Amino acid sequence: MKINGLELKNGLILAPMAGITDAAFRKICFDYGADFTVSEMVSAKAVCYGDKKTDSLARLENGEGKHTSLQIFGSESEFMAKAAAELLKYEPAAIDINMGCPVPKCVKSGEGSALMKNPKLCAEIVKAVVGAVNVPVSVKIRAGFDSKSINAVEVATAVEQAGVSFIAVHGRTREQMYSGKADLAVIKAVKEAVNVPVIANGDVVDGESALRALAETGADALMLGRGALGRPWIFAEVAAVLEGKAYTELSDEEKCATAKLHLKRLVEIKGEDVAILEARKHIAWYSKGRKNSAFLRNRINLATGFIEMNSLINEVFGL
Repeated sequence: MKINGLELKNGLILAPMAGITDAAFRKICFDYGADFTVSEMVSAKAVCYGDKKTDSLARLENGEGKHTSLQIFGSESEFMAKAAAELLKYEPAAIDINMGCPVPKCVKSGEGSALMKNPKLCAEIVKAVVGAVNVPVSVKIRAGFDSKSINAVEVATAVEQAGVSFIAVHGRTREQMYSGKADLAVIKAVKEAVNVPVIANGDVVDGESALRALAETGADALMLGRGALGRPWIFAEVAAVLEGKAYTELSDEEKCATAKLHLKRLVEIKGEDVAILEARKHIAWYSKGRKNSAFLRNRINLATGFIEMNSLINEVFGL
């Protein structure tokens, strides 16, 4: 499958998640079968002002850019275009524009999902970014801002006319945040309204839900987010189902090795002190549903060093 020249074997994409989809996690998911990954969102203004922390978030290394998009957020077309052009130095496969982030900080600034209140502005931003870069430009939107303004189709058609290459649609409103269920009918309506590829996002947690999402929306690809937390091997499971193959669940030893590799990569990229703080949430997710998980999570959240966290991973998987 190709989306604007991007080769996707099974059409499986790791969704952008702030504080989560860093280089370490992207690599783990890619190794398990994600065809494409999207970075954590980076502030367009921060990029333009040369913020070092933002620069580290956007940096792509070891050829990762061939299958990774850099996501930017902001509400001013001038800054968005300038930031997108600046980020090309990392050689991303595409630039993604965040029009779906539901967190209050973004919304209060008129960014993220707040942009959906103004389809005209959405189109202006896309047009500016498309004109500033020589790679595909995508957007990630929601069903609408709230239940009274389900306008994903309106926004999608506006950004298509502005030159967007593909559109990811999360089937929830900003009002819902991550509660309730994703509305697949909204994604279907977007797919039927535009000619560019549409990616379905929301509630894909296993092979069965992946097949249902594709069948009910007619989407060209799937974007997996929260379903991959603590379960990056979900990409292998979904890929097997889509290919009509039997899937064998990983052994506890294999899952343990994955969690340890994740921790190791975090330390290599960010240094031990920062890595351990950021690893706490990931290792806690790996422990979900396992024996003594609540007790272990308390200890995980107090861990201060690599050796201690590595030992806790063994306990999580009973090894």
